[in-house]
Amino acid sequence: MIRTLAVAVRDGTTLVHDPATGLTHRTPRALPPGRAELDGTEVSGWPVVHPAACGGTVPVSVCWSPIVRCNLQCPHCLDDKSVTELRAADRRRIARLIAGTDVLGVDISGGEPLLLPDLAELADELTAGGCTVSMTTNGWHLQRRAARLAGHVDAVKVSLDAPSSLVHDAWRGPESFSRAIHGVKEAVAAGLCVQIQSVLMASSHAFAQDLVRLAHRLGAAGVTFLQMLPIGEAARLPPAEMLSDNEAHALMERLDVPPGLTARLRTRRGAGGFTVIRADGRVWRNDRPAEHISALRPLRSPADLALTGPDGSA
Repeated sequence: MIRTLAVAVRDGTTLVHDPATGLTHRTPRALPPGRAELDGTEVSGWPVVHPAACGGTVPVSVCWSPIVRCNLQCPHCLDDKSVTELRAADRRRIARLIAGTDVLGVDISGGEPLLLPDLAELADELTAGGCTVSMTTNGWHLQRRAARLAGHVDAVKVSLDAPSSLVHDAWRGPESFSRAIHGVKEAVAAGLCVQIQSVLMASSHAFAQDLVRLAHRLGAAGVTFLQMLPIGEAARLPPAEMLSDNEAHALMERLDVPPGLTARLRTRRGAGGFTVIRADGRVWRNDRPAEHISALRPLRSPADLALTGPDGSA
């Protein structure tokens, strides 16, 4: 599948950032910097470079959560519901500011980004500056908005906790599974690159293989399994819900992944140092090993995104 990815040269190495997987790859050949149409399957076979080894003074990618509001109340949500949302004009300012940096990928999250009336416009500001843009959604409103998002975002990440409504809806609320599945189907039909995302927890990791099969049937490009981070709402969950990184790696090794589908693990350790811009316009950064997050400063200039330590994985 030909997709839009971001190409940059950092410290003499040509890199490609994939907005669907959140991974950055080293290219085997020279490519011109900027947004590029590339074969996603070919790129997935190129060597992965951890963000900490990519060089540069700003993160390779960031998560931007310009909205706190959400139609669901997921107990494992990473967002801080206490922050104040900025006005539309300030959201536009932040989008332009990020677009003027060397950040390659921006994942617009929340809250629920599909509740933003200016979502497409914010994505356009970012892509105009050369960024790739993904969006992480619970999928509830995706069916009705997928066609209009095509051409504005480069990838859509849909959160699923299980391959059935019985478990998924227990975490997120009635009908949330059905709405997400219909949304994925509509997004795939609209030509959007869809990545399924699932938080790995002790109570749900047994569904990993069935989630992979479901993603394949739905036509998704891949699945990203995210180690649970005890941040935001998730800080209230029992510590026993956290799998160790070793347990998560062992689970990934057992997966049977169909041809044409990718499966990725984002470990807790790998998330250390990752940068988040929250709805209040402040820059936040995960500590190591991503069990806490700290506010650094308001985002007023490109210098406010400067790395203060090794970069982390999306």
